[in-house]
Amino acid sequence: MNRRRTEAVLLAFAVVVAMAASAAVDLAHDGRVTTDVLTYGLGLALLFGVAHAAVRVLAPAADPLLLPAAALLNGVGLVLQRRLDLALHDRAVQLGNEPPSGHAGQQLLWTLVGVVLFTAVLAVVRDHRLLDRYRYTFAAVGLVLLLLPTVLPARYSEVNGAKIWIRFAGFSLQPSEIAKICLIVFFASYFVAKRELLSMATRRIAGLNLPRARDLGPVLLAWAASVAVLVREKDLGSSLLFFGIFVVMLYVATERTSWLLIGLALFSAGAFAAYRMFGHVRSRVDVWLDPFQDPARRGYQLTQGLFGLATGGLTGTGLGNGRPETVPFAGTDFIFATIGEELGLVGVVAVLTVFALFVARGIRIALGVRDDFGKLLATGLAFSMALQVFVVVGGVTRLIPLTGITLPFLSYGGSSLVANYVVVALLLRISDAGRHAGPSERDMAELTGEMTQVVLR
Repeated sequence: MNRRRTEAVLLAFAVVVAMAASAAVDLAHDGRVTTDVLTYGLGLALLFGVAHAAVRVLAPAADPLLLPAAALLNGVGLVLQRRLDLALHDRAVQLGNEPPSGHAGQQLLWTLVGVVLFTAVLAVVRDHRLLDRYRYTFAAVGLVLLLLPTVLPARYSEVNGAKIWIRFAGFSLQPSEIAKICLIVFFASYFVAKRELLSMATRRIAGLNLPRARDLGPVLLAWAASVAVLVREKDLGSSLLFFGIFVVMLYVATERTSWLLIGLALFSAGAFAAYRMFGHVRSRVDVWLDPFQDPARRGYQLTQGLFGLATGGLTGTGLGNGRPETVPFAGTDFIFATIGEELGLVGVVAVLTVFALFVARGIRIALGVRDDFGKLLATGLAFSMALQVFVVVGGVTRLIPLTGITLPFLSYGGSSLVANYVVVALLLRISDAGRHAGPSERDMAELTGEMTQVVLR
């Protein structure tokens, strides 16, 4: 129970940090602390208290740091959404326009949905190994969700040029977030079942053991699917994310460096072909190479984000004292620029440290669980978080071209937030199993062999 007490204390700390940050926003905006600070603080405390109670009952031996890390990021993200809501409200009033409804309240509701689903996953999935039985079901659901927006008319699926949504009757869903989890489960199950075949090598070239030609099929299929997402949905981020997860999980399962090199070669070929053939890809790359060539139009979002990061400096302008609302989509794609401007390099490093802690605990869970499926599933879930953070932060800081995906737990978006709480629930379930499990079959076999040798002597 020490683990659960540690978790409770850290969750309380996350709520206190969120309330203090929200109070700082109020003081900078109104010169006083409003009742919204208490409202949002109590809301977060209630939701995280429910999540903690669910873990205490359903997964008592699970990792104590994973849920607090997610809660801290979620709380900071809610504060940033509220800060942007106030800025956009003031701008609308100044221009004589109707003030927008704001995102903070909706984000809190999505947190409620995420916690409910988090609890449901812990209650329903009492043993993560049960997921291994439905590998092809998860594969089918994941592919359907991933490709469904491509067959829908643009008015039901397209936002800002990307066909990655399902929009109907005022409700919108980004199915790729759920597809990501389904496909990670399938990859883990498939690679564990086919590990020996995928590990076989028939030739050695330049010091590398290359796989058989027939075993390249899964990689080529994943590559074709990622290219289809890139072409049909104009979604660079999801294409990179899914193919990267696939290749890394394949490498972890087989321990063959050749798969990484083959994946890198296929990705490079696909990226080059997409740059030559598709205007939207070429435009993204051109803006990345020189955003200041057209700073008032195509490069406006990236240059404003870079200006915001530069303005923040070491310690930032302070919550409520910057101008992050001047960056298009500051609450979604460019939430990292908002952090850099108002919290500075110190805040950026703090946020990235929490993400690093989350990923590190995920990898530790993978190392601690006994079964191979659980190891690979936890690795895939943790790496998906790391890759998503790298893609978003790399795009905002101009390390790589912009991709248009959200920063986990921080960016506004219900689909992303709910899916990430499912990821946390699955990792906690695997962690709990790792703490409760006895010796693995491999350990027992080794132990039996050693005892037999002693008797024979």
